[in-house]
Amino acid sequence: MRIFVDSDVVVSSFLSQLGAAHFLLSITSIQIFISSLSKKGLETVIKRLGIGSDMLTTLIKNNLEVAILSESLSEIKESFKQYVLDENDAHILAGAKAAKANFLITYNVKDFKIEKIKQDLGILALTPGNFLQYLRSIE
Repeated sequence: MRIFVDSDVVVSSFLSQLGAAHFLLSITSIQIFISSLSKKGLETVIKRLGIGSDMLTTLIKNNLEVAILSESLSEIKESFKQYVLDENDAHILAGAKAAKANFLITYNVKDFKIEKIKQDLGILALTPGNFLQYLRSIE
């Protein structure tokens, strides 16, 4: 199983070690991805929040894979704008597609056209809590 996590999930996992995001990112039986663009954005956000960069480095080394996006940001926005309410979120879909993810995990499900994503790309968009419930249902 391959999942792509939005940056908000990664940041949440750093802020609370009791939440669904932290638990999800500790599961080693699934492949968890972020994109190269998400990684750059996360480096900026954690610095601003005063979170040690070593936390991100360790998480990527131990639990995450980075899907490389070779297209320019403008090309990504053009290609994926039909799936998002804000074209600045297009890179998240590009990352999920590049990772060949089955699931997009985000706290901002409302920002995505989830039915169109499911229909066109075969990717289900869920919150971390809903994804964990799904995992429990298939065990």
